[in-house]
Amino acid sequence: MSMISGTHRNSVQERVVYGRPALEALSELAASFGAKRLLLTTTGSLGNAAGLATRLAKELGSLCTGVFAGITAHSPREAVIEGAAMARRLESDLLIAVGGGSVIDATKAMQLALWGGVERAADLSNYRVGAARADAMELTPTVRMVAIPTTLSAAEFTPFAGILNVEAHAKERYTHALLAPRAVVLDPAMTVQTPPKLWFSTGMKAVDHAVETLCNPVRAPFADALAEAGLTHLAAGLRASHFKPQDPEVRLTCQIGMWLAMAGASSGRGIGASHAIGHTLGAMFGVPHGITSCVALPAVLRWNQEVNADRQRRVAELLGKPEVTAAAAVKSLAEGFGLPTTLAAIGIGPERFRAIAEHTMHDRGVRMNPRPINAAEDIVSILQLSAA
Repeated sequence: MSMISGTHRNSVQERVVYGRPALEALSELAASFGAKRLLLTTTGSLGNAAGLATRLAKELGSLCTGVFAGITAHSPREAVIEGAAMARRLESDLLIAVGGGSVIDATKAMQLALWGGVERAADLSNYRVGAARADAMELTPTVRMVAIPTTLSAAEFTPFAGILNVEAHAKERYTHALLAPRAVVLDPAMTVQTPPKLWFSTGMKAVDHAVETLCNPVRAPFADALAEAGLTHLAAGLRASHFKPQDPEVRLTCQIGMWLAMAGASSGRGIGASHAIGHTLGAMFGVPHGITSCVALPAVLRWNQEVNADRQRRVAELLGKPEVTAAAAVKSLAEGFGLPTTLAAIGIGPERFRAIAEHTMHDRGVRMNPRPINAAEDIVSILQLSAA
C-alpha cells in the first residue's frame, strides 16, 4: 500500500464572518479595508425598490454609492461589462455581491474587467482559461469584493468564475488567486427571503460538492474530513429548514455545511462528471446549477458504483440512509424537497443526449471522474440513467 501524498491549495481569502448581521459585519469590513465607496451588485429582484440589496444599500447610507442590479442567471459577459462600467463611473473601491452564485461569479469577473480595463464583452474572453492572447495572472488587482450569499451555491469560496458567453452558448472559466472574495459574510437573515426551491436546490449543489469530493479517486485527508463534516451539516440543516424555514440557527447550519463542503472541494483535486454535466445543462438549456445536481448526481453515482462502492457507502451513511445506495439517498433527499431528479422532469429528452455528451467531453470534470470516461458514449450512458 503506497503512502498518501498530495498538495492542498488554500483560497486567498482573509476572513469569513458568520452568524452576525450583514450590515454590522460589512461596516466593520469596509472600515478595516479602508473602503469608502461601496457598490452593491445583485439581481433585478434583490435590487428592486423593496429588495434585500436595496434595503442594505439604504442602511449603509453614504458608504454605498450605488446598486448594480443587472446580473442575470449564469452570469453573462454583458452583465459583467455593464457592472464594471458602473463601478468605474462611481469610482467604487469595494464591490459587495449580494445574491447567489450568478451574482458572485459575475462580480468576480467584474474585478477582472476593472483590473484589465476591459470595456467590451468580447475582450473579456481574452482572459478566460485557455485563451491565447492574454493571461489574467499578469493583471494587477485593484478593486476587490466582499460576498454576502443568499443561497447555498458556495461560489464565494473559490477563485474561479463561470461566465456565460451567450453567443457560443458556453460557460467560460476565469481564474486568478485574488478573484475569491476578500471576505465572506454568512448571515442567515439574508437568506430568509430566498425562494424555497432556490434554497433547497442550491443546497443540493452543496451536497454535490461534498459527494464528489468524497468519491474522488484520489484521497486527501484534510479535504475529505471537511467534506464529511459538510455533508453531515447539510443533511441535518436542509431537512430541518424544510420544517422550520425561518429558524436562523437551522439556516446557519446549512451555510456552515455549504462552507465546509466547498472547502473540501477546493483542495485542487477537481470535481467529477456530475459537475461537468451540470455545466453543460446550464450553458445549453439554462438549467440552474442546483437543479442540475439533483438530476445528474444520482445518475453519476449509479454509473460510478462499480469502482467506488466503499466511498459511496460512506456517503449514504452521512446522509442518514445506510440501508440504501448513495444514489438512492441523494435522490430521496432531493425528492423530499419537491425537486426534479430526472432529465424528463426538466424537459430534456433522449434526442439531446448526444449533443450534451459531446459538449460535456470538453469539461475538465470528466477527467477526474472515479470511473474513467473515455468517450461521449459514456456520458450518454449516464444521461440514460437519468432519463426518467
